[in-house]
Amino acid sequence: MAFQWPVRVYIEDTDFGGIVYYVNYLKFMERARTELLRSAGWSQHELSQQNLIFVVGSVEAQYLAPARLDDSLIVRTTVKKPQGARVKFLQAVVKEGSDRVLCQAEVEVISVTGAMRPKRWPKELITSITQAHPEAWD
Repeated sequence: MAFQWPVRVYIEDTDFGGIVYYVNYLKFMERARTELLRSAGWSQHELSQQNLIFVVGSVEAQYLAPARLDDSLIVRTTVKKPQGARVKFLQAVVKEGSDRVLCQAEVEVISVTGAMRPKRWPKELITSITQAHPEAWD
């Protein structure tokens, strides 16, 4: 199982053809990662005040089928065990009520300080996510 976050497709998310513009899937995934943290009791703002910022190091995405205006989507997020400052998120966007994957990606996120130096994921953060969402870990 994975952490799941709902998304609705608005006109601002689509291209001239009425389908989701490819980069917006990455925005949906970013929101899901943020909400995973928030639902475990952590906000990006709070973490930045503790000198911890998340930056994307790499993304490998596959676009498999289009989402369209007004579709209800679910972003499924699974977290791999952190390796020092790096953690990989496996994410998939599916149409609500379906298991058909529209877009999937492996997103490597690196935790850094405000000076952009790598910083290990805090144990408290890992524990909070594990307690709130044991299903999210791979």
